[in-house]
Amino acid sequence: MNPQATHNEYFERHRVAVLIPTYNNAATLGAVVREALTYTRHVIVVNDGATDDTLGVLDQYPELQLVSYSPNRGKGIALRRGFAYALEQGYDYVITMDADGQHFATDLPGMLDRIATDPGTLVIGARNLQEENMPGKNTFANKFSNFWFYVETGLKGPDTQSGYRVYPLRHMGNMRFWCTKYEFEIEVLVRSAWKGVKIDWAPVKVYYPPAAERVSHFRPFRDFSRISVLNTVLVLITFLYIKPRDLFRYLMKGENWKKMWREEVLNPSESNAVKAASIGFGVFMGIVPIWGFQLLVAILVSIKLKLNKALVVLAAHISVPPVIPFIVFISFLTGRVWMGDKATDLLFSNGISLKTIQANMLQYIYGSITLAIAAGLLAWAVSAVLLSIFRRKAK
Repeated sequence: MNPQATHNEYFERHRVAVLIPTYNNAATLGAVVREALTYTRHVIVVNDGATDDTLGVLDQYPELQLVSYSPNRGKGIALRRGFAYALEQGYDYVITMDADGQHFATDLPGMLDRIATDPGTLVIGARNLQEENMPGKNTFANKFSNFWFYVETGLKGPDTQSGYRVYPLRHMGNMRFWCTKYEFEIEVLVRSAWKGVKIDWAPVKVYYPPAAERVSHFRPFRDFSRISVLNTVLVLITFLYIKPRDLFRYLMKGENWKKMWREEVLNPSESNAVKAASIGFGVFMGIVPIWGFQLLVAILVSIKLKLNKALVVLAAHISVPPVIPFIVFISFLTGRVWMGDKATDLLFSNGISLKTIQANMLQYIYGSITLAIAAGLLAWAVSAVLLSIFRRKAK
């Protein structure tokens, strides 16, 4: 055992290893490994097909554990193979550090403390984004990533792109990941949050060398494109599956109805006007003909207008599948007002099919927008009256 491994017993008690993925970082890798070994002998390095002197550097540290393969596959694959290896060796957690020297091993004890106090939490090392020599593109990319992470999970965080992380491997379960490059670090965060893994942040220091000395394998155009495609897919899954699933699970618990009534409807910190507007807007968004994107638009607009997001989402579910045929039918009837002599009849006896909807699309669109406005205004007015009555009684 390395006599300088000051926290080795702590690592062993919680079954933790330091995981360092690397690709052509021979100039900085040795210092990163050496500093990590001063805290623990449980260090795993994943050599992602390096073509420089990486293996020569690693030969100087026979105590570390090495996963090596060729050719280069990308950071996502390196992390995934590192996770699999760590699980095979009996570890419950890994703390990932980048091999380019930007992370400090002095932050390892703080990350360990989070494992002890918050077991099962995926902890991200939050960097000071005003650090000297911090690339401007990194700051922009981080704000971009933070925004979409919030849209996809409802969680706000200061830094979703930091590679200094604690991964609770067993709590993450047997997820099958899609991504192989840098975008993997976004995928694993979002899908862990969807799975119910707690996500949290801890402050860490970071060092960025001057631009002339910096080694980066990030390819701006290609990698930003991959990240954008991933976020598009994740947002669609969020609003077509995750949000409805979570709402259904929430409503299936009887105690949540009382909690929602108490905290969202009777909450005195929010005015009747805001609550009524939230309900009316939610009903409007549930009917307006942008099927598949109603929840996404509803939530984004409710954030912008500072409405009650819970009430907006709940009211938007007026268009649940059993009710949709009636909404479509009433929309066609309402559209007759605008079509004049061109109006057509749509009866349930004739059936509602894609063909009949296409043939009468304009009437449907006019009618559904009119119905959405009318129903939203009605829901707003009724909600305002009921809220003034019930909240007065509650007081």
